[in-house]
Amino acid sequence: MPLVSAMAPFAPPPLPSPVRLGGPGRFLAGAPGTRPATKGGAEMAGIMLRSTAFTDHDLLPGRFARDGGNVSPPLQWADVPDSAEELVLLVEDPDAGREPFLHWLVTGISPESGEVPEGSTPPGSQEWPNSFGERGWSGPQPPRGEEAHRYFFRLYALDRPLELPETPQAADVHRALKEREIASGTTVGTYYR
Repeated sequence: MPLVSAMAPFAPPPLPSPVRLGGPGRFLAGAPGTRPATKGGAEMAGIMLRSTAFTDHDLLPGRFARDGGNVSPPLQWADVPDSAEELVLLVEDPDAGREPFLHWLVTGISPESGEVPEGSTPPGSQEWPNSFGERGWSGPQPPRGEEAHRYFFRLYALDRPLELPETPQAADVHRALKEREIASGTTVGTYYR
């Protein structure tokens, strides 16, 4: 007679939403076995970044996809350091190939703003060309049949305004951010077709 187990399938506990991340090391704040990131020996703060449209590491609704409504998702944040001069929002797909695929780059965001509503950009900010060659949000469009791609929404607090070339590549952005970052926060959405 075969043995039948009455145990429920194992499922790892969900990650807290939003995930608090530090600086360059991207350590989960408060998670077992982690430590705060540092810059020049000083502890870096974590920004709380979240969306009311999706939870961290969950599927993005179709209206945010390039072949859906192609509307940018709403984002909210808190715990921006008082010393921040500017916020930068960067959305990338690291699963798109050799280089991360840039879906949205917004600079000049006021540290006091606290959110970006669905389908809009913060007042006074600047949108840069993405990997599609368009300014503004260009939603997920992974190849059909591939496993879900991850979309990293990262908000950076900077100690001085970001300087970029006219049409920056992802590497240019990361290099410039590294020199100015004092805090950051990340939330991740997934999408497949």
